[in-house]
Amino acid sequence: MVDRDAVEAAARRIEGHVRRTPSVEVAPGLWFKLELLQHSGSFKARGAFNRILAAREDGELPAAGVVAASGGNAGLAVAFAAARLGIPAEVFVPEVAPAVKVRKLRQLGAVVHQHGREYAEAYAASTIRVAETGALFVHAYDQPEIVAGQGTLALELPEVDTVLVATGGGGLVGGVAAAVGDRARVVAVEPAGAPTLHAALAAGRPVDVVVDSVAADSLGARRVGTIALESAVRHGVRSVLVDDEAIVQARKRLWAEHRIVVELGAAAAYAGLGRLDDAGRVAVVLCGANTDPSDIADEAPAETVQDLSQGV
Repeated sequence: MVDRDAVEAAARRIEGHVRRTPSVEVAPGLWFKLELLQHSGSFKARGAFNRILAAREDGELPAAGVVAASGGNAGLAVAFAAARLGIPAEVFVPEVAPAVKVRKLRQLGAVVHQHGREYAEAYAASTIRVAETGALFVHAYDQPEIVAGQGTLALELPEVDTVLVATGGGGLVGGVAAAVGDRARVVAVEPAGAPTLHAALAAGRPVDVVVDSVAADSLGARRVGTIALESAVRHGVRSVLVDDEAIVQARKRLWAEHRIVVELGAAAAYAGLGRLDDAGRVAVVLCGANTDPSDIADEAPAETVQDLSQGV
């Protein structure tokens, strides 16, 4: 179980290694947590540093370094943390991982392996490599140190009633719920084409889902993590689904109205704003920006932020 004490311990451990990212009030009662400004371009650096530093503290960091499997962001975070800490890193990504993420991984010095069409296949290949080398495995979302590390961003939020979190494997929403779930309502926003937590809450356990979403490069896990599900159940996390068109339009709105460029996975959280009633003061976690901005048309989006903010 990951609780607030574990999140606070993670915050102390990673202090000085990660950025305290700003929260900006963009409309009365509506805050953006700008975690896209984090090292490596996403919140994942928090969990990666916590996992590796905890292993080093315990004398469990092997000479072979670390291995990770990722749709892109977790791998970037592991590669960044490994480079900063002076240890080797190998990262397994799907063949469909965005070229911008693969290029950054190599620039950070990681050995990159591309396997399969989705995260689950890259993950399977990475476990074989761990068995071969004895390296420390850094999971993308389902290890206690990872979940606690990701939750540290919630300790930096202003006092709000609701926190919107884009959700794939669930490391972030599990950590946020552990950190502030007893003080604010935490809402998991998931692509309708990759409803991992939604399906798990309905089934009472993690189950495989079909992944078919424009946000699959960062929200493309086939099933939610067991730690995230436990945290979500314990803190009453609600799941809402948004379709691909809503995600694409939310990304365009963030650029058109706020000049913020995010990846599609991060835009999902903003797309969920229109699904809330009586949300009070809201924080939207904009969790990553590892994207090619050239496809964001500088045009009026289909909806305005006022449309989304009804009921906030």
